[in-house]
Amino acid sequence: MEWFVVAPALLGGLFLVAMLAGFIDSIAGGGGLLTVPALLAVGMSPAQALATNKLQAVGGSFSASLYFIRRKAVDLREQKGNIAMTFIGAVTGALLVQYVQAELLRQLLPLLVIAIGLYFLLMPRIGEDDRQRRLHGLPFALVAGGCVGFYDGFFGPGAGSFYALAFVTLAGYNLAKSTAHAKVLNFTSNVGGLLLFMLGGKVVWGTGLVMLAGQILGARLGARMVLSKGQTLIRPMIVIVSAVMSAKLLWDSHGRDVISWLSGLLA
Repeated sequence: MEWFVVAPALLGGLFLVAMLAGFIDSIAGGGGLLTVPALLAVGMSPAQALATNKLQAVGGSFSASLYFIRRKAVDLREQKGNIAMTFIGAVTGALLVQYVQAELLRQLLPLLVIAIGLYFLLMPRIGEDDRQRRLHGLPFALVAGGCVGFYDGFFGPGAGSFYALAFVTLAGYNLAKSTAHAKVLNFTSNVGGLLLFMLGGKVVWGTGLVMLAGQILGARLGARMVLSKGQTLIRPMIVIVSAVMSAKLLWDSHGRDVISWLSGLLA
C-alpha cells in the first residue's frame, strides 16, 4: 500500500469532481476525463491516480447499477453470461497491460470515440425503440462483455460508451435500456480492474473512499435522469462527451507536437 495525504480542502474539491463525474458517467460515460486529471493535479503518481480512480469509479457504477436493477430496467438473471465474460476480460486486460505497451491503442482510441459520437449524431433514430437482436448468448457475451471488458481493464477511457453501443447495435435495445445494461457491465469491469490494482498496492484508500461517496451521489442522480429523460438526454450527452474525450486524447498524444510547431512558426 502506498501512502499519500491530501489536504482537507482538496478532498472537498475531489468529492465534488467525483460527484459530477458520476452524474456524467451514468448517462454517457467518460467521467474519468474529470477524475484522473484531478487526481494527478493533487500530486498523485500516474499509477496511484489510475488505481484510485478505479476505486471511486466502482462506487458510481455500483450506485447506478443498483438503481437500474431495483427499477427493473435490468434483469441480472439474463446478464449472468455477459457479467462473467466482462469480468474475465477486464482481469485479463489489466494483467496484460502491465507487460504490453498501450501506445498503439492510445493513438487509435480518439478515432474510435469520434466514430461513436458521429454514429449517434448522424443516426438520430438509432436507439429510439427496441429493434431485432443480432447476437444472442455466448457470441454477444464475448463481444459486448469479453472484448469491451478487456479494453476497460487494458486501457479504459470511453468503456461505458462502448458497452452502450454494443447493446444498441447488437442486442437491439433502445438507448435508455442500453445505458442501464452498460452500467452493470461497467461496474463488473471496474471491479476486475480494481482487484489487480489492489494487489499492486497502488490504491490511495482515504482519497478514493471520499471520491467514492461523491460518485455514489452523482451516479444516482444521473441514473434517475436516464430513466426519466431517456434518449432526449442520453444522445446529446454521448455526442458531447465523445467530442470532449476525443479532443483530450488527441491533445494528450499530440499536444506537444502542436506547441512545438506553433513555436517554430512564431520564432
